Amino acid sequence: MSTPEEDGRTGGPNPPAPRVVRQEPVTTAVVRGQISLPELRGFFDTSFGTLGRVFHDQRITPLGAAFGLYRGSLGDRTDLEVGFVTDHAVRAEDGVVAATLPEGRVARTTHRGAFDGLGASWERLGTWMRDRGLAPGAERWEVYVTRPSPDMDPRDLRTELNWTIAD
Repeated sequence: MSTPEEDGRTGGPNPPAPRVVRQEPVTTAVVRGQISLPELRGFFDTSFGTLGRVFHDQRITPLGAAFGLYRGSLGDRTDLEVGFVTDHAVRAEDGVVAATLPEGRVARTTHRGAFDGLGASWERLGTWMRDRGLAPGAERWEVYVTRPSPDMDPRDLRTELNWTIAD
């Protein structure tokens, strides 16, 4: 999927330091939408339900955790793809389409904790990139490493943050 390109580690294990990796092409199945921030949770919930039905019907296997890919800046409406890396391409159905994650150099780190802290982690990653002379690209995505559940401690959540580097 990706390979280390630059270590970039400057701190201890909590939280892990950002690093640059090379993202290889991977097949994904996604639901796309233009959404506002208040619509975010509902869009994710609906998308996961639809993806599950289509995966079952088409015998598609997800090869990892769910992700949300944001294109462009976060404004009034955001271009979002919600999906999974898959074992083969999906046949377009019910708004689920085949796609790929952006390939090339990516700045990556891990956010630990509740989703409401993601904004601050994204800001830290952007600052880390700029401090190293890396121009942030227009695409970034979150991989939801820990599947949330109603009875879990939000501090146990892990979300991988990936931000393309404009070359």
